[in-house]
Amino acid sequence: MSQPTTGTSPHALLAQAAARLDAAGVASPDADARLLLAHVLDVPLGRLPLIERVSADRTEAYAALVARRVAREPLQHLTGTAGFRHVELRVGPGVFVPRPETELLAGWAIEAARQVADRPPVVVDLCTGSGAIARAVADEVPAAQVHAAELTEDAHAWAARNLAGTGVELVRADLATAFEELVGTVDVVVCNPPYIPLEAWETVAPEVRDHDPHEALFSGPDGLDALRALERRAAVLLRPGGVVGAEHADVQGSSAPAVFGRTGRWAEVHDHADLAGRPRYLTARLAGYAP
Repeated sequence: MSQPTTGTSPHALLAQAAARLDAAGVASPDADARLLLAHVLDVPLGRLPLIERVSADRTEAYAALVARRVAREPLQHLTGTAGFRHVELRVGPGVFVPRPETELLAGWAIEAARQVADRPPVVVDLCTGSGAIARAVADEVPAAQVHAAELTEDAHAWAARNLAGTGVELVRADLATAFEELVGTVDVVVCNPPYIPLEAWETVAPEVRDHDPHEALFSGPDGLDALRALERRAAVLLRPGGVVGAEHADVQGSSAPAVFGRTGRWAEVHDHADLAGRPRYLTARLAGYAP
């Protein structure tokens, strides 16, 4: 006689986990349940349907991770990684977890860098955080000279891990003063700055509010303090005709571009929507004279 199959059905585990995550208010309970189980079993997501039983020790490990996700610990902190365009980043406590919508800003920076045809483009990523945008640019525009700056110690350490071996120059510096040696030579400045107003604290999702570093989230009473600093620094770093792109909150579709439009230093100030049609990032071109 054949021995009975031991272990727990993955279908049952996923159903139970998804129900718990849904009750806890997690936005994507089914997807999170599958990703956590694939992580625990160390298999690609596409192989989950091929798993017949889950051993007791893996079931216990899975339950522990689901409990942490129910407590709204970010999914990426539990798996230790975050996908971003064509690269995988290491993330954890102390660094802002890159969001899918930021891939649009990275894509704009990549295309802007590709427009520089007569020489290697010079790209600066300010407030690099995990290094996501800088890593994506280096990956997709190999000829680019990419520079990245991050101020906080913990996030800088994560960026160092993610940018090691890519050729990106990473420095620990404030966006307002970074890369003095590049003044007037940069083709593309890109930045995902903090942009949440301090008064919006209670509206922020627990995964973000309780786990992402506050330096990467909040930026003064109206959320635009960092963007104002970026406007001043980009005007100094860029060569005439160079371009800048910056992410902002969906409620800042008018106020964020106005930071650039009102100074008189910029042409072609435009705002761009994300895939859901919400205002997401602005771009501008430095006028053809030194600021």
